[in-house]
Amino acid sequence: MSETVFWLQRLTKTSLRAIHILAICGVGGGILFHLEPSLWRGYWIAAMATGSILMLWEVVRSKLWLVQLKGVLTLVKLLMLVCFIPFPEYKPEIFAAIVLLSVVVTHGPSGLRHFSVVHGKTISSKGEIKG
Repeated sequence: MSETVFWLQRLTKTSLRAIHILAICGVGGGILFHLEPSLWRGYWIAAMATGSILMLWEVVRSKLWLVQLKGVLTLVKLLMLVCFIPFPEYKPEIFAAIVLLSVVVTHGPSGLRHFSVVHGKTISSKGEIKG
Protein backbone atom coordinates (compact mmCIF):
# COMPACT_ATOMS: atom_id res chain seq x y z
CA MET A 1 0.00 0.00 0.00
CA SER A 2 1.41 3.38 -0.93
CA GLU A 3 1.98 6.03 1.70
CA THR A 4 -0.70 8.22 0.13
CA VAL A 5 -3.31 5.44 0.29
CA PHE A 6 -2.30 4.63 3.86
CA TRP A 7 -2.74 8.24 5.00
CA LEU A 8 -6.00 8.62 3.11
CA GLN A 9 -7.38 5.49 4.81
CA ARG A 10 -6.07 6.55 8.21
CA LEU A 11 -7.58 10.04 7.96
CA THR A 12 -10.87 8.62 6.69
CA LYS A 13 -11.11 6.15 9.56
CA THR A 14 -10.13 8.80 12.10
CA SER A 15 -12.75 11.18 10.71
CA LEU A 16 -15.45 8.50 10.83
CA ARG A 17 -14.52 7.68 14.42
CA ALA A 18 -14.60 11.37 15.38
CA ILE A 19 -18.09 11.79 13.89
CA HIS A 20 -19.16 8.57 15.62
CA ILE A 21 -17.97 9.83 19.01
CA LEU A 22 -19.67 13.21 18.50
CA ALA A 23 -22.89 11.41 17.56
CA ILE A 24 -22.64 9.16 20.62
CA CYS A 25 -22.32 12.29 22.79
CA GLY A 26 -25.57 13.61 21.28
CA VAL A 27 -27.31 10.29 21.85
CA GLY A 28 -25.97 10.18 25.39
CA GLY A 29 -27.36 13.62 26.14
CA GLY A 30 -30.75 12.57 24.86
CA ILE A 31 -30.79 9.35 26.84
CA LEU A 32 -29.24 10.58 30.08
CA PHE A 33 -31.38 13.73 30.26
CA HIS A 34 -34.56 11.98 29.08
CA LEU A 35 -35.01 14.33 26.15
CA GLU A 36 -37.64 13.92 23.47
CA PRO A 37 -36.19 11.49 20.88
CA SER A 38 -36.92 13.93 18.06
CA LEU A 39 -34.28 16.24 19.58
CA TRP A 40 -31.49 13.67 19.24
CA ARG A 41 -32.68 11.45 16.38
CA GLY A 42 -30.12 12.98 14.00
CA TYR A 43 -27.33 12.02 16.40
CA TRP A 44 -28.78 8.48 16.60
CA ILE A 45 -28.80 8.16 12.81
CA ALA A 46 -25.23 9.49 12.58
CA ALA A 47 -24.05 7.10 15.33
CA MET A 48 -25.66 4.08 13.67
CA ALA A 49 -24.39 5.06 10.20
CA THR A 50 -20.79 5.72 11.24
CA GLY A 51 -20.75 2.67 13.53
CA SER A 52 -22.01 0.47 10.69
CA ILE A 53 -19.40 1.86 8.29
CA LEU A 54 -16.61 1.33 10.83
CA MET A 55 -17.75 -2.26 11.46
CA LEU A 56 -18.00 -2.98 7.75
CA TRP A 57 -14.50 -1.49 7.29
CA GLU A 58 -13.10 -3.90 9.88
CA VAL A 59 -14.88 -6.98 8.55
CA VAL A 60 -13.88 -6.28 4.94
CA ARG A 61 -10.28 -5.71 6.02
CA SER A 62 -10.15 -8.93 8.05
CA LYS A 63 -12.75 -11.53 8.93
CA LEU A 64 -10.67 -12.20 12.06
CA TRP A 65 -12.23 -9.05 13.55
CA LEU A 66 -15.41 -11.07 14.12
CA VAL A 67 -13.63 -13.48 16.49
CA GLN A 68 -11.24 -11.01 18.11
CA LEU A 69 -12.46 -9.46 21.36
CA LYS A 70 -12.69 -6.02 19.72
CA GLY A 71 -15.23 -7.41 17.25
CA VAL A 72 -17.03 -9.74 19.63
CA LEU A 73 -17.48 -6.97 22.19
CA THR A 74 -18.72 -4.60 19.50
CA LEU A 75 -21.40 -7.16 18.67
CA VAL A 76 -22.17 -7.43 22.40
CA LYS A 77 -22.65 -3.64 22.47
CA LEU A 78 -25.14 -3.96 19.61
CA LEU A 79 -27.06 -6.58 21.61
CA MET A 80 -27.04 -4.21 24.55
CA LEU A 81 -28.53 -1.50 22.30
CA VAL A 82 -31.31 -3.91 21.39
CA CYS A 83 -32.08 -4.11 25.12
CA PHE A 84 -33.33 -0.51 24.85
CA ILE A 85 -36.53 -1.95 23.36
CA PRO A 86 -37.65 -4.39 26.09
CA PHE A 87 -36.10 -2.35 28.92
CA PRO A 88 -36.59 1.35 28.09
CA GLU A 89 -36.51 2.29 31.78
CA TYR A 90 -32.87 1.13 31.89
CA LYS A 91 -31.62 3.09 28.88
CA PRO A 92 -29.28 5.32 30.95
CA GLU A 93 -27.70 2.34 32.68
CA ILE A 94 -27.38 0.33 29.47
CA PHE A 95 -25.91 3.34 27.67
CA ALA A 96 -23.37 3.87 30.48
CA ALA A 97 -22.36 0.20 30.32
CA ILE A 98 -21.90 0.44 26.54
CA VAL A 99 -19.67 3.52 26.92
CA LEU A 100 -17.57 1.85 29.64
CA LEU A 101 -17.20 -1.30 27.53
CA SER A 102 -16.16 0.86 24.57
CA VAL A 103 -13.43 2.55 26.57
CA VAL A 104 -12.07 -0.74 27.91
CA VAL A 105 -11.95 -2.25 24.42
CA THR A 106 -10.54 0.84 22.69
CA HIS A 107 -7.90 1.70 25.27
CA GLY A 108 -7.09 -1.78 26.49
CA PRO A 109 -3.82 -3.47 25.56
CA SER A 110 -3.57 -4.90 22.05
CA GLY A 111 -3.31 -8.40 23.54
CA LEU A 112 -6.86 -7.91 24.86
CA ARG A 113 -8.29 -6.33 21.69
CA HIS A 114 -6.72 -8.92 19.39
CA PHE A 115 -7.48 -11.98 21.55
CA SER A 116 -9.43 -14.50 19.47
CA VAL A 117 -12.27 -16.17 21.33
CA VAL A 118 -12.16 -19.00 18.78
CA HIS A 119 -8.40 -19.61 18.75
CA GLY A 120 -7.82 -18.90 22.45
CA LYS A 121 -4.82 -16.69 21.75
CA THR A 122 -3.88 -13.24 20.49
CA ILE A 123 -4.04 -12.97 16.72
CA SER A 124 -3.00 -9.70 15.09
CA SER A 125 -4.01 -8.75 11.57
CA LYS A 126 -1.52 -7.48 9.04
CA GLY A 127 -1.90 -3.98 7.67
CA GLU A 128 -4.27 -2.71 10.33
CA ILE A 129 -5.26 0.91 9.80
CA LYS A 130 -5.57 2.66 13.13
CA GLY A 131 -7.76 5.66 13.56
